[in-house]
Amino acid sequence: MFLPLPLIKCELILFCPFVIINLLLCGACSSRPLSSASKHSQSQNPCFSSSLILFSYFHLIETNPLPPLTLFCYRDSFRASLIHNSFQMEKASSPEASPKPHHKKSFVTTLMEAATLRSPSFKEDTYFISHLKSSEKKSLQELKDKLTASLGPDGQCTMWGIPLLSGDEKADVILLKFLRARDFKVSDSFHMLEKCLAWRKEFKADSVAEEELGLEELEGVVAYMHGYDREGHPICYNAYGVFRDKDMCERMFGDEEKLSKFLRWRVQVMERGISLLHFKPGGINSIIQVTDLKDMPKRDLRVVSNQILSLFQDNYPEMVARKIFINVPWYFSVLYSMFSPFLTQRTKSKFVISRQGYAAETLYKFIRPEDVPVQYGGLSRTNDSQNGPPKPASEFTVKGGEKVNIQIEGIEGGATITWDLVVGGWDLEYSAEFVPNAEGSYTIAVEKVRKLSPWEEAIHNSFTSREAGKMILSVDNTASRRKKVAAYRYIVRKSCLD
Repeated sequence: MFLPLPLIKCELILFCPFVIINLLLCGACSSRPLSSASKHSQSQNPCFSSSLILFSYFHLIETNPLPPLTLFCYRDSFRASLIHNSFQMEKASSPEASPKPHHKKSFVTTLMEAATLRSPSFKEDTYFISHLKSSEKKSLQELKDKLTASLGPDGQCTMWGIPLLSGDEKADVILLKFLRARDFKVSDSFHMLEKCLAWRKEFKADSVAEEELGLEELEGVVAYMHGYDREGHPICYNAYGVFRDKDMCERMFGDEEKLSKFLRWRVQVMERGISLLHFKPGGINSIIQVTDLKDMPKRDLRVVSNQILSLFQDNYPEMVARKIFINVPWYFSVLYSMFSPFLTQRTKSKFVISRQGYAAETLYKFIRPEDVPVQYGGLSRTNDSQNGPPKPASEFTVKGGEKVNIQIEGIEGGATITWDLVVGGWDLEYSAEFVPNAEGSYTIAVEKVRKLSPWEEAIHNSFTSREAGKMILSVDNTASRRKKVAAYRYIVRKSCLD
């Protein structure tokens, strides 16, 4: 039973919390569906019940006029509403208990620490049969038996091009995903698998990846696969700020036909990402989702986000290894910190929340700079993949109050040097100069000192030297106390006349 929740409204909440929570929960809570069509009741699925409490809470925040600080005054009522559900979730998943802090922390301190986003490391399933418990092995065999019985002796079914009754390790990986999504409950897993197979047949999901849907304006903007993380997972980026444009919303979601086409396009992106997976024990069997919350529309995405949530949770179980949220407003970090103690350790370990202005710092922890898009503080540009694998970059940090000079020596006369340089969140001074080796020669200011704003993309420039010398790239952070991540790379091409 829910405790009464305060009638409050945070005046600074500018976009619909329903959209954000849908994005947050999508693919994270053991792939349990949150739609009303789910057969799992609240008692069967404590994660689902807790999400309903959260939806109720955020709805009250959005619709009732009380001062923002009331949010903190009534936090205990909200937390108490989740305690029972939290107990059920932790009991069901049996995660290791988090270590107790050595000292007590104030509520405000806890909120600020939560906003810096240090999530526990996520350990992905290996899908080796030898790593399963005896009860899990039994569930896998029972699921195979139920599937065989439902299809008949000569029946066959495939998913992502893999025959599910072939008995090989790839089929086992897929079946284990459905079992993991339903806590190895065979009946529930089989029901989910049946519905997924029926949906894929009706939706014609096997062929959607190759279709021309005529939504080129969304390619590389709204949802797109781009690069790999440090462990080799394909990365899907999501950015919905473009839908602040009412005309764009009308073109994409103006009627049922347009909405259906958009959903088909979003499934297409997902299917293309899944085609990059190994479906092999010990291999890469899931993707990374990076979601940019900058300029998120307030209400326009509510319907479409609910439908995407339902589609992905019902039909793509355990396909997301980690969900990284960047450019997160401060108040969302506060709200997340309030309910995160009541999520299972497994669920929390999949979340990474990054405040506005800290995208590069967060992404560099999981993705190399040469694979991070330039708009998020990386070195990767849209057409770079056409030239083969990206050239590795050197990473470094610029401390607060520090000036760093990068010296590139050994440049011969007539050679051309091309460089890329980026500092996460810039807000510092940059310059580039060429210093000849010969005494009496003058230093050349290739790029004069200039202040770079926080939203500047990576610098890409080149210089052809007339004589031997060295290039010095300078980043001056002496006016800031903030430590910043940075990366650079370069290539020197000798003169073809040599």
